[in-house]
Amino acid sequence: MRRAIWISVILAVIIAYPLLFSTPFQQRLGALVLLYAIAASAWNIVGGYAGQVSVGHVVFFGCGAYAAMGVYHHFQLSPLVGIPVGAAVAVGIAAVIGVPTLRLAGHYFSMATIAVAELARLIVINVEFLGAAVGLSGPTVPRNVFDVSFISALPYYYLFLTVLAITLLITWWMANSRMGFYLRAIRDSERAARSLGAPTSRTKLYAYMLSAGLTSVAGALYAMMFGFVDPESGLGILISVKMLIMAALGGAGLLFGPLVGAAILVPLEEISNSWLGGKGAGLTFVLYGAIIVLIARFQPGGILELVNRLASRGKAAEDRKAAEASTTEGAPHAP
Repeated sequence: MRRAIWISVILAVIIAYPLLFSTPFQQRLGALVLLYAIAASAWNIVGGYAGQVSVGHVVFFGCGAYAAMGVYHHFQLSPLVGIPVGAAVAVGIAAVIGVPTLRLAGHYFSMATIAVAELARLIVINVEFLGAAVGLSGPTVPRNVFDVSFISALPYYYLFLTVLAITLLITWWMANSRMGFYLRAIRDSERAARSLGAPTSRTKLYAYMLSAGLTSVAGALYAMMFGFVDPESGLGILISVKMLIMAALGGAGLLFGPLVGAAILVPLEEISNSWLGGKGAGLTFVLYGAIIVLIARFQPGGILELVNRLASRGKAAEDRKAAEASTTEGAPHAP
């Protein structure tokens, strides 16, 4: 009951955020938090629930971003058309590269995904159709609402909030389905899950493809908001690192973990960049490295797991006190 109340309060604050904080910077910050929460939640499906730590998810992010800008740049279509196109391409790429790479375990899988991401970036840099090193831009002047080009960050905020809600709903459905049970078993011990008859290879591949499709949606929304994509902003390895750290910081394998991580990390990055200008980008790398070390050393389960553990201890203490009180009241009094 208490958990439901807290979730309701948090959702109410998220929905009313633009009304409580109405400056352009604050609205843009809120929109970025939701955008990166979408990307981190998509990564969480394969990285958190399945335990397959991908550092190359930026490939799928780039698929969505380039598809959204590409359909406008080459065909003068709405960037919204690029969402299903990018998702289809991302799922196809995930199916192709997932078969060999998901056979690897631990850091070998992570290294393989980094190699794939860097290869994709180098290919895009040399392909003129994708804008090469210059990149692609969207509509400079919106023709209609379907171009998703707004001056204010407020429409983006509620658009991203809607997509995040859908992403979390899909993740919740997946986590409570047979696939979710298989993924958690694979994360705990893939060998044991395989010995019990779980289709480990197929389940990991399905999770990878689902995660890729949702990540591409985040990439498309990113390109629509900024109206531009190039190899660095669409395929830079730092984007994958952000997804990973946000999910790990909030709680990888937990439904709201990526949202908590994004709500902490994005403001830190934006405020540091605002205060320090170009020097803030260098500080971002230092911040990410420090967070990785602290999480690995002190709280591998993330902030939400710590909160859940403290709440469980508090509830256990309350139950113990109540039991002691009832025992005292029920004890016979000496004459």
